[in-house]
Amino acid sequence: MKKMKSWWWVKILLNLRILGVVLYVLNVVWIDNSTGFGKSFIDSVSSISDSPEIVMLSLTLIFAIVHSGLASLRDKGEELIGERAFRVLFAGVSLPLAVSTIVYFINHRYDGVQLWQLNSVAGIHELVWISNFISFFFLYPSTFNLLEVAAVDKPKMHLWETGIMRITRHPQLVGQVIWCLAHTLWIGNSVAVAASVGLIGHHLFGAWNGDRRLAIRYGEAFEVVKNRTSIIPFAAILDGRQKLPEDYYKEFIRLPYLSITALTLGAYFLHPIMQAASYRLHW
Repeated sequence: MKKMKSWWWVKILLNLRILGVVLYVLNVVWIDNSTGFGKSFIDSVSSISDSPEIVMLSLTLIFAIVHSGLASLRDKGEELIGERAFRVLFAGVSLPLAVSTIVYFINHRYDGVQLWQLNSVAGIHELVWISNFISFFFLYPSTFNLLEVAAVDKPKMHLWETGIMRITRHPQLVGQVIWCLAHTLWIGNSVAVAASVGLIGHHLFGAWNGDRRLAIRYGEAFEVVKNRTSIIPFAAILDGRQKLPEDYYKEFIRLPYLSITALTLGAYFLHPIMQAASYRLHW
């Protein structure tokens, strides 16, 4: 038991160190306007149109093509350069593009045409807050392993059927839909709609592509899991295909979910700091 607790703390410290290194490199290579390429990238995409909606969709589309494209090439890529090297390539290309898209959205989220204004309606703030909180439990399921993402552990393509996967086979899709609907409801303008259309479209494709890749790799084993799970939340549980064990709640008492709870609460209270940091970039 003591060894398990010691390893638990070692993993936390290692994850924090990895995160620190990744953020430092990302800042120097991409975020810092004096050394990085982020601003030049945003300026290039922004030159396509004066419309923030079109730029928002373009940034999302570029990220989607690169992210899903590299995911589709994973098997061949791992054969050529190895699992760890391909993971570093995948994260190294996807992460800067994701940051650019997020920062542009923060900086231009109020630039579009106002379609509705519900901020003052009683209960809307609470609904949006709760929806966002829940969305992160789907966006980052308990299968998330930072050591694999950082290629410290050898990256694997998992066939999961526990925890959040019992509720939906594609939790990131569900989480993204919830997040987009909540933010679009709160902001209520054309830029928010454009961002939501792009992100939800990307995740719908990702769900299809993910099933396709799992079917190719695992064959009949994936078909068994597919038949016991559903994309629509709770559908497989309600129609009896997914049987929840009595101690199902224990599948959620894991370090990733505790981390998600802390990070989600922290992100909410740090919203002003995050917004101020984005504005200083002038993207």
